[in-house]
Amino acid sequence: MSTVAEQVASHLLQIKAIKLEPNHPFTWASGWKSPIYCDNRKTLSYPEVRTYIRDQFVELIRARYPQVELIAGVATGAIAQGALVAQEMGLPFVYIRSAAKSHGLENLIEGEYKAGQKVVVVEDLVSTGGSSLQAVEALRNAGCEVLGMVAIFTYGFQKAIDNFANAHCELDTLSNYNAMIDLAQKSGYVKAEEVAKLKEWRVSPETYK
Repeated sequence: MSTVAEQVASHLLQIKAIKLEPNHPFTWASGWKSPIYCDNRKTLSYPEVRTYIRDQFVELIRARYPQVELIAGVATGAIAQGALVAQEMGLPFVYIRSAAKSHGLENLIEGEYKAGQKVVVVEDLVSTGGSSLQAVEALRNAGCEVLGMVAIFTYGFQKAIDNFANAHCELDTLSNYNAMIDLAQKSGYVKAEEVAKLKEWRVSPETYK
């Protein structure tokens, strides 16, 4: 029986939410060259995949954070998945914008919440952790108690590990870069000689060419 990390990685590869191009890297908005492109919003288009991810999130949250009172999704990629998790758990839901609205109530957090509520944050993808932790900070500034964050996938950058540690925020992910690379190699999705390049990128993404 495969692990959850392997099963999620398998789903992401099958539906092409993750694309691997070691010899023809993508260019991220940051300017980094990357042999991987990950768009977990694609999971929402596949009922079996989105349901599996939802159920694994629910199981993880119940095991790790049984005292949770509120689910929060990070805009925009984790809004739908977070709402599915909240619905399944019978909990209220909010989402956090990347920036406050410039009109109306100028909300940064959308939805009903109370200071002191215990929150688990749902994210779709963690790279350096910067935008994810901005959401955590917004909730803390609003008086909420952030128990931790759960995400579909992480690249596992050391920078992200350090950022979450410095922010004193727990991070649990359903799958990760190592599990995905191992599966891609076993299944023949990438060639053995390409694996070295994929591992090299993870160590030093800012200098990858």
